[in-house]
Amino acid sequence: MTLAVRVPQELSARVPVEQRAPGLDRDGVRMLVSRGAGVAHHTFRELPGLLQAGDVLVVNTSPTLAAAVDGRIGHARVVVHFSTRGDDGRWAVELREPDGRGTTRARAGAPAGSEVWLPGGTRLVPEEPLSGRSGRLWWAAVVSGRGDGAGEGGTRLGGGEGPDPVPGLLREYGRPIRYSYTERDQPLSVYQTVFALPRADGSGSAEMPSAARPFTARVVTELVSRGVQFAPITLHTGVASAEAHEPPYPERFAVPGTSARLINAAGAAGGRVVAVGTTAVRAVESAVDSDGVVRAREGWTDLVVTPERGVRVVDGLLTGLHEPEASHLLMLRALAGSTAIERAYAAALRSRYLWHEFGDVHLLLP
Repeated sequence: MTLAVRVPQELSARVPVEQRAPGLDRDGVRMLVSRGAGVAHHTFRELPGLLQAGDVLVVNTSPTLAAAVDGRIGHARVVVHFSTRGDDGRWAVELREPDGRGTTRARAGAPAGSEVWLPGGTRLVPEEPLSGRSGRLWWAAVVSGRGDGAGEGGTRLGGGEGPDPVPGLLREYGRPIRYSYTERDQPLSVYQTVFALPRADGSGSAEMPSAARPFTARVVTELVSRGVQFAPITLHTGVASAEAHEPPYPERFAVPGTSARLINAAGAAGGRVVAVGTTAVRAVESAVDSDGVVRAREGWTDLVVTPERGVRVVDGLLTGLHEPEASHLLMLRALAGSTAIERAYAAALRSRYLWHEFGDVHLLLP
């Protein structure tokens, strides 16, 4: 079921707020607040006044990677979107075509049997679709050396047969993934949140955990001064389904013991657990046992939160505004119900809120 709304193209946030409105910082975006049967309009800067001592914000510390790299298959140009690294050293990748406007479009045809040449002589050899699904994401071996042009020869890297060159490749040749609704390429710093923690192994998110983008040091400081606590988790986001709006693929996550205890204590004391982003919901709800207790856990999660499954721990959610077809809306319905979400999105359209990762945000509170 999709929302019965249409989002006009002019409501896509084409650049970050600090570029749209000089003098504003990231916390200058608007924030629609849904609570009970009503909605209210705020700026994100007002968030501390809407929370209370004892509340816990669950935040994703995954850094954003420069995950788009130019390559070629024969003489044809392609853009590789690196999604996630598997336990066997292969990478899940999406191959896309340049669209002539600085962004990309979906590429027709399966890549099996292709060789993708990347800068510095590294090759990708797509081998099989991810999770048995067709078409979009493929597991690809990373190979160095020239080989014979048919996927043979060279040194297969990662997975114990040599160091993984992809993190270095992304640092040197990559750029952040962006889609056609944005105006231009942006530096990677624009896509990092204040909670991002660089990893020594180069791991991170293919696309920004964007719900946390409006946080600034002053907002965090004020929240802490009011007694709001932060529970860091990690979930490395994969490449979004820009055209088909598929459910998310399995993603790597970690909920540390200290955060699990903080979340459990907040619930026991009557505080609210508010997830910053759908990624935080997915991670925490993947770490809760049948008794409702969150425990330290890490690994891969394929959880999709739906109204039928419901939520067990999270009370509220700070998130962006999603396309009417997006699978993320199932999670919002699980939290607040279909009527409340339809009411909120109608209000967002009437008040000309902006969509996507550089846009405005939506706070759902019980």
